[in-house]
Amino acid sequence: MTRPIITRLLPAPSRPLDDEDLLTLFAADDRGAPHVRANAVTSVDGSASVDGLSGGLGGPADLLVFDLLRRLCDVVVVGAGTVRSEGYGPTRLHDADVAWRRAHGLPDHPVLAIVSASLALDPAASMFADAPVRPLVITSDEAPRQARVGLEEVADVVTCGAHRVDPRLLVAALVARGLPRIHSEGGPSLLADLVEADLVDEICVTTSPTLVAGSGPRIVAGSGPGAARGMRLDHLLESEGTLLARYTRRR
Repeated sequence: MTRPIITRLLPAPSRPLDDEDLLTLFAADDRGAPHVRANAVTSVDGSASVDGLSGGLGGPADLLVFDLLRRLCDVVVVGAGTVRSEGYGPTRLHDADVAWRRAHGLPDHPVLAIVSASLALDPAASMFADAPVRPLVITSDEAPRQARVGLEEVADVVTCGAHRVDPRLLVAALVARGLPRIHSEGGPSLLADLVEADLVDEICVTTSPTLVAGSGPRIVAGSGPGAARGMRLDHLLESEGTLLARYTRRR
């Protein structure tokens, strides 16, 4: 695939950005401090999917940034529904990503952490069987015991709440395991829980130059009334009509 040309629109126009430029733009200030980053893609009219999948919105620039954000993190956190609908495999990075992480004193691959209340996950799935690092499954005390036993053969099952997964306990458990750079790839319900708990330090949003119409989901979709969280636009990038924005939390 030909590498997409990405330039910066804000705070000032720029020449085409290479991988190191992008990594500098997306790197957190303090690598050792806990930091929750979310990443999502949306259409111009606010849909988070096309025909039920977010992959229909992502183009070359979005995929490049997606890979670079994984390169920077300690753990990829994703809801079980997104794992199933998007067909997640193991979080095995490309050779260039592995080389970069080794040069920066990081493990070869980030850990995959799947959030699931029901534990309706297949222990034989490739995300477990072919994982370069033993995955985590985050659940609650009320998760089915038999399913837990099966998943404990292929993953570390971590309880983070009595009746449902508590996002604060989730973040605390990951930090306690030495995984402070937390990268959430959704889905909408998991992101809603993180937003409600005011745990999102930044969100990277790709806006695809696509109109979807219909009744597609939002990137954050909870059942409650929600709460406004002020964000600051750190930068805005553009590649063939696709916009890539990074927002950080105003605290």
